[in-house]
Amino acid sequence: MATGERPHMALSAQWDELFAGAPPRSGGQEPPAAGMRLASANGKEGGGGAPDIQFSKSPWSSAGKVAGELRTGTAGALADLDSASEGVTAGTAGFGATAALEEIRTTWKDRLGAVRDECGRLDGVLKSVGKDFGEVDVKVGNDVKAVAPAEPKGR
Repeated sequence: MATGERPHMALSAQWDELFAGAPPRSGGQEPPAAGMRLASANGKEGGGGAPDIQFSKSPWSSAGKVAGELRTGTAGALADLDSASEGVTAGTAGFGATAALEEIRTTWKDRLGAVRDECGRLDGVLKSVGKDFGEVDVKVGNDVKAVAPAEPKGR
């Protein structure tokens, strides 16, 4: 960044550069300008385009469910690893590979434990995000309905 140049100006130039190489949107439309715009604004004065962003809590909840299933599967794999390795060190005493096997088993237990824990964390976080977004979506919809003019009779 040049001396005296504002950080947001450099960032804007970076965005311009990124968007310049972006492929056209479906339907042959050019990519949007690098500036920010409201989803409801169509680029003309007064706004009014279709929203670009739509929300559904379903993907968040589904991702949380998958994370929970992965946590359960990983916990099962840890139990299988423990039961499969029972007695290995006693049965292989004196062999050079025993220490290497134990080291490998320990590192896999650590890795699987970390995956299990992260999946458990993500399960709760993703489901919570889906619930929060869903509640916000409903609240905003109700707020809009509360202030929206009534439809004329006969429509």
